Amino acid sequence: MSDDELIVEAREGVGRLVLNRPRAINALTPSMLRGIHAALDDWASDGSVVRVEISGAGERGLCSGADVRALRQHVLDGGDFMEFFEVEYAMNSAIKNFPKPYVAHQRGITMGGGLGVSAHGSRRIAYPDSVFAMPETIIGFTPDVGILYYLAAAPGELGTHVALTGNAINASDAVLVGLADEIATDEGDAPASVLEGWRSWIDECYASDDPAEIVAALEASEDDDARAAAADLRKRCPLSVAAALEAIRRARSMSSVDEVLAQDLVLARNLIGRPDFAEGVRAQLVDKDRNPTWQHARIEDVTRDEVLACFA
Repeated sequence: MSDDELIVEAREGVGRLVLNRPRAINALTPSMLRGIHAALDDWASDGSVVRVEISGAGERGLCSGADVRALRQHVLDGGDFMEFFEVEYAMNSAIKNFPKPYVAHQRGITMGGGLGVSAHGSRRIAYPDSVFAMPETIIGFTPDVGILYYLAAAPGELGTHVALTGNAINASDAVLVGLADEIATDEGDAPASVLEGWRSWIDECYASDDPAEIVAALEASEDDDARAAAADLRKRCPLSVAAALEAIRRARSMSSVDEVLAQDLVLARNLIGRPDFAEGVRAQLVDKDRNPTWQHARIEDVTRDEVLACFA
């Protein structure tokens, strides 16, 4: 089967999924999410299909994430935004629980929902040009699609740094924090790990469960990269940073991706309808002025009760 947004075909024992919106770096729409899930349901019991492979059309990457511009407009129009997340997270769960090998080709940009369609696979192949990120705190949300399951288990506090800043990492660092399994080096040398060299200050500065203490520790560090991370956090949505920290701490005690996805659904219900999400997407992707006005001026202004309310 083939349509404009998603190519689905089975050939010579391989079920192939190709995300086919290259001009949008294959940003995910509800129909694409449903199509992936439906194909997996069909192939799970199809004896002629022995494995599934997913890739993205075009040269820019596997997937830039969900089509959040369309989601923002849906929110502003008063639509039921939870349907999108229910469909997406059910599809993420189907990938994680798929009974056959699921091979993900994480070429180029692989971010947000792009990790949701790839990181839960049984074989995750990064490439020298791969760029990974969970950039949700930049747009007034928190890292979702079950990815905190892996970041919570990353060495030391590396996953906390990746989750809170939303900054991009390379293929070697994706392997290090559990978002990829291997790097296809037949197309070039694997990049050197950046996070490994930052491990000392990351583990020290992100040790607290208080987001304000983390920022203060980063700002007081003698390391230039630590202070740069603090500056990045100051630009993120304060409530999102605080909620993401609480979410990754809770994820450490969760035993399955499905449990993390259930937490993600609660966070989506409590955060997406807030003004911060619409404002973050506006500043980052609509007007592109990179100058959002968040509901809280500083991370220090977010109260503990406000954070806990995100999980209610």
